[in-house]
Amino acid sequence: MEYGLIGAQLKHSFSKQIHEQLADYQYELWPLDETKFHRFMKERSFQAINVTIPYKQKVLPYLDDMDDKAKQIGAVNTIRKKNGQLHGTNTDYDGFLYTLRRHHITVKDQKVLVLGDGGAAQAIKAVLRDEGCRELISVRRSPSPHTITYEQARKEHTDVQIIVNTSPCGMYPNLTDMPCDLHDFPHVSAYVDIIYNPIDTKTCIQAKYMGIPYVGGLEMLVAQAKYAVEFFTDRTLSDACIDSLYHQILQSKRNLVLIGMPSCGKTTIGRSLAQAMGRELIDLDAEIVKQNNRSIKQIILEDGEAAFRQLEQQVALRFAAKQGVIIACGGGIVKNKDNMMHLAMNGVCIYIKRNLDQLLVDEERPLSSDRQAIATLYEERKELYEAYSDFTVTNDTDIESITQAIIQAWQDCQR
Repeated sequence: MEYGLIGAQLKHSFSKQIHEQLADYQYELWPLDETKFHRFMKERSFQAINVTIPYKQKVLPYLDDMDDKAKQIGAVNTIRKKNGQLHGTNTDYDGFLYTLRRHHITVKDQKVLVLGDGGAAQAIKAVLRDEGCRELISVRRSPSPHTITYEQARKEHTDVQIIVNTSPCGMYPNLTDMPCDLHDFPHVSAYVDIIYNPIDTKTCIQAKYMGIPYVGGLEMLVAQAKYAVEFFTDRTLSDACIDSLYHQILQSKRNLVLIGMPSCGKTTIGRSLAQAMGRELIDLDAEIVKQNNRSIKQIILEDGEAAFRQLEQQVALRFAAKQGVIIACGGGIVKNKDNMMHLAMNGVCIYIKRNLDQLLVDEERPLSSDRQAIATLYEERKELYEAYSDFTVTNDTDIESITQAIIQAWQDCQR
């Protein structure tokens, strides 16, 4: 391997895509267990590598030198070989600093809570100190001389103003995990998460619903890769390439999630979007039917609506983990807040609105089997559709026009 990434779990890494667009070399992913890691570092059969969990500190004994920044941090994520010598630096520092400045998050004189205490945390804490934070509290699950526990943070530090998650809590495939509940910290003015898969963690979505400014980890990932490419190649790249590539990846990975009343046109519009964008369409109701070998009507009549909603939640979570797809949801998906949080992690939620008198009675759907039932459902759900949607499109024209309107609005959301 000439250039690449080493770490324990790399299956869902975006680094290959990012590096090969920023530079003209081939970039590989090398998942290594502990034994293979030590052999790999002893052999030095590479030109330049990035390092991720759990080896950012374990690589230090293999280096011939590292720059002052890496020495201060005590962790390295970027190594190049020059004249047979291994030289280390830490571009997590630069990537995190870029993210703070790009989103105008000021840490000077602020009390900051850092969740996690691994290699990435060391770089982030160095940035926070250099930027002049007033107080820095480091949290990990098991106590240590320089950290506190999560329970202590909840009880003793409710006045924190900025929270940064550097732990893997909430990372794919454990999408439902949350390192903290932001309701426990009422003074928080910004939440930053370095996880990039999902695009926004569940805690990021909680921040969104609470009106707290938040940033996910994808932008930092692209930024630190740009600085790593510069270290690898001795070239200087414009910071403009970070924003350009970040939005390019965002558009390729974000799902379009269609919500709205039964018969508002979600599936029909979803098919049109899938064809226009070259994406897979996933119809959650159809997946429930397929999984259970029964119609929605049968499930509700035989098992009750509560049982159906439980199946719906399981299916929603499973497909929320996918990226770059179109998801058409059942009309009642919005009744469960967790459903919407999960779907929003990788998705932009689009409310397909249609006039009440154009919604169809469907005898196969017990909850919308007559006109009065539809009106009742609409009154129950309309505020939920509006609350959970990123934008609304009214289905009152031809399908081609609606499709193009959604694509344009969706692209605007990524900018």
